[in-house]
Amino acid sequence: MNPLLDCSGLPRFADFKPGLVAPAVDQLLAENRALIARLAADPAAPTWDNFAGPLEDANERLHRAWGQVGHLNAVVNSPELREAYNGNLPKISQYYTELGQHEGLYEKFKALRTSAVYDGLAAAQKKIIDNEVRDFRLGGAELAADKRPRYTEIRDRLSMLGSRFSDNLLDATNAWSHFIRDEAGLAGLPDDAREAAREAAQADGKDGWKFTLHAPSYLPVLQYADDRGLRERMYRAYVTRASEFGDAKLDNTPLITEIVALRREMAQLLGFASYAEYSLEAKMADTPQQVMQFLRDLAARARPHAEKDLSELRDFARKELGMTALEAWDIAYVSEKLRAARYAFSENEVKQYFPETTVLPGMFKVVETLFGLTISPTEAPTWHPDVRFFSIRDKAGALVGQFYLDLYARSTKRGGAWMDDAITRRATAAGTQTPVAYLNCNFSAPISGKPALFTHDEVITLFHEFGHGLHHLLTRVDYLGVSGINGVEWDAVELPSQFMENFCWEWGVVEPMTRHADSGQPLPRALFDKMVAAKNFQSGLQTLRQVEFGLFDLHLHHDFDPAGGGTAQQLLDQVRREVAVLLPPPYNRFPNNFSHIFAGGYAAGYYSYKWAEVLSADAYSLFEENGVLDAGTGRRFWDEVLGVGGSRPALESFVAFRGREPKIDALLRHNGMVEPQPA
Repeated sequence: MNPLLDCSGLPRFADFKPGLVAPAVDQLLAENRALIARLAADPAAPTWDNFAGPLEDANERLHRAWGQVGHLNAVVNSPELREAYNGNLPKISQYYTELGQHEGLYEKFKALRTSAVYDGLAAAQKKIIDNEVRDFRLGGAELAADKRPRYTEIRDRLSMLGSRFSDNLLDATNAWSHFIRDEAGLAGLPDDAREAAREAAQADGKDGWKFTLHAPSYLPVLQYADDRGLRERMYRAYVTRASEFGDAKLDNTPLITEIVALRREMAQLLGFASYAEYSLEAKMADTPQQVMQFLRDLAARARPHAEKDLSELRDFARKELGMTALEAWDIAYVSEKLRAARYAFSENEVKQYFPETTVLPGMFKVVETLFGLTISPTEAPTWHPDVRFFSIRDKAGALVGQFYLDLYARSTKRGGAWMDDAITRRATAAGTQTPVAYLNCNFSAPISGKPALFTHDEVITLFHEFGHGLHHLLTRVDYLGVSGINGVEWDAVELPSQFMENFCWEWGVVEPMTRHADSGQPLPRALFDKMVAAKNFQSGLQTLRQVEFGLFDLHLHHDFDPAGGGTAQQLLDQVRREVAVLLPPPYNRFPNNFSHIFAGGYAAGYYSYKWAEVLSADAYSLFEENGVLDAGTGRRFWDEVLGVGGSRPALESFVAFRGREPKIDALLRHNGMVEPQPA
């Protein structure tokens, strides 16, 4: 059997070949279309069992098969796999567009929604049906017949443009490298960064040290390299990836223009004034104006702190480092020097205490304590030798979920960190289907036979992605459409992930997960206290940066007209002049590598990171009140947030957990931006 057609268990990665993609996709699409024709023609009144359930079954098979293809294309990209993925992507896009516009299915869902049968369904089933009725409307089911071909054309084109954007960025990242022959040019770089660069050069059969634009190579140079020219060279290469400054075939600029124009046209076809209004239909926020106000209020709170951050940085650079001008490629370097001077530690010093071999068990211990679970390694086929597989069991030993963990950067793997679903929990005739997740990061791999070492920021990233994983894996919902993260409003989906980050600042959590790479000693309390003191170091600048990206994204998809003569870059420059206190050089082409909104699911939704941070900080404040590892509060968080998935609105889940609606106070306190109280 074609492994992509086998839904009997875990994905069969060992049997996967790119040539199997097209036959599997063609077969599944043919079977689904035949089923849809039968369901639409059935004269019987629609019920869950004769209509909604069978449709969900068919779409799950397609989702699981295509999900494997998309996942592998992101983590072990190859020319053959890319060709197979891009060659079949239009078929998948066309199918889902047809599905979203199918009048017969739409009428049946509406009939089911208004029937007596609906009243007898479980709350999760009702939510799925409500979502389907909404999504058919958003998918063009109410479009006039003469507008449907154009809508379909737009959807198909957008899926291809998003894929090409991602491919261009990966290829542009891989295309650039820099070799250093003289060891003097490595001054300031930590030993592990030097060793990784040396091994990278050896892998190419060359002497010296090889540096690339992948995060584990790029970031240490910007943060530690004394050679200002090297920092500038790498910064310029990084911020101009996939732009007009490189290979014209990899320039994402025309793709951005077309993507924004097509999204705008699609939204207007559906009766929305903008793509942002269309996007917010399925989110917690009500209007683009509400989100913009939220972001600008946050910017106003952060700005005094950001101005203070920048002033301190410039003063330090001038007085201590002799820099009369602070450039973009100096920020991380000077920040690290200032941090070390002010708090008497460096990130590289901290990194020596976080080997992967203690961080992972430490993170698992938090989850086991909070939720009464056990996490253990398990054997399963994977897509790369570095990938591991784990099982989660409850106190009775019953299997709750499983996950793959792919931690290290590779040239065949797209950048960033993300969670994706492999299998989603649901009730079947054979029993409960166990959920399975993919957890992906881009950390430095082990070198010289030693365990990988993580920066504290990378530890936070790991906890963040594991929070997404828990949202998917700890669901108790038995109906696919709202199980795990399915059906959760996009601007609430970051709540569990950002919630988990808070534990990285708790001594009782951090101390047991540390062991010095050489001495084996745990992290000293004095050093941890310095880390906590430095926690909100430059939080003003960091907050403004996130606000800047959120406002750019929202304006781009709401009141920016791509046919009006302006460019996305000019819009970003305008937003920066309003919000930022630190402007990058004119050649910076951030939009060209903003995958979140052009090749991911965050279009008109990047604000959700800050929106959900309000929820997560406020949720965590209950743990602060009751004890950060309190199992009772953990059980309540599982019961009211993680367990219910998308079966009810996220605000209801938050209120059920916290006992009230969210407040911004905890976020401001966590970020060190609490306003002084009047005397």
